[in-house]
Amino acid sequence: MRVPAGYASLKTGMRTGFLTIVVLIGALCARTQGQDAQNQGAARKDAPTNESRGMPPRAAPAEYQAQAQAGMVTVAAEFMGHAVPTPDGTYSTEDYVVVEAALFGSPEARTRLSKGDFSLRINGKKMALPSQPYELAFKSLKDPEWEPPSKTDSKSKTSFGGGGGNAGDPPPAPVHMPIELRHAMEQRVQRASMLEGDRALPQAGLLFFEYRGKTQGIRSLELIYSGAAGNAVLALHP
Repeated sequence: MRVPAGYASLKTGMRTGFLTIVVLIGALCARTQGQDAQNQGAARKDAPTNESRGMPPRAAPAEYQAQAQAGMVTVAAEFMGHAVPTPDGTYSTEDYVVVEAALFGSPEARTRLSKGDFSLRINGKKMALPSQPYELAFKSLKDPEWEPPSKTDSKSKTSFGGGGGNAGDPPPAPVHMPIELRHAMEQRVQRASMLEGDRALPQAGLLFFEYRGKTQGIRSLELIYSGAAGNAVLALHP
C-alpha cells in the first residue's frame, strides 16, 4: 500500500501537538493545585483560632480564692464582683457579677468545656444563677477610665447672667463612648471569657451571672461545676 506523500510528517506533527497540549494541561493543573494549597495555608494562618483566646490561667490552682476536685480535674475560681478583669484592662458591669474560673489537669489532659457547666448560688438560694453568654454584658459594660469630653458649651451658657439656658430647652443628649473604643473593649472581654468545646488544660476565663444587686449584700457564694470532668462546689469569698 502506497503511503500518500506528506502523511508521515503530518502524523508526526499531530503527535507532537497532542503531547504539547497534554504537557500544558498538566502544568496548568499543577499550578492551580499549588495556588489552592497556598491560599488554604494562608487562610489557616490568618484565621483566628479559639486556642489563642481565653484568659491566661494563673500559675497554680492555689492562686485562686477557692479550689475543688472534679474527677481528675482541679477547678479553681475567684469572685470578681461587678468588675470585668481582662489582660488589657479592667471594666465593670452593673447587671452582672463575674467569676474568674480555671480548670487544671495532668500534662496533656483535655476536657470539654461549656458555659452551661457553671452556675452560681448567692446567699444560699435554692435556685442557682446559670452562667450567661458574655455578649449579654456588653449593654452595661463600662470603662471606668473613660471620661466624656467636657461640656464647654454649657459652661459658656452659665457664664452669662448665671443662667443655665431657657426653661423650655430639652435636656442635653447623653454622651456615648466612641464606637471604636467600645468595640475594642468588647473584643477584650470576648477574648477573656471562658472558652467552650474540647480544650487542652489548663484553661481559664470569665463567667458572667446576671445579678444587679450590690455585692455588699452578698453573704455567701457557691460556684457549682457540673461538666464533663465531674462535679464540684467551690465556696467563694464575696
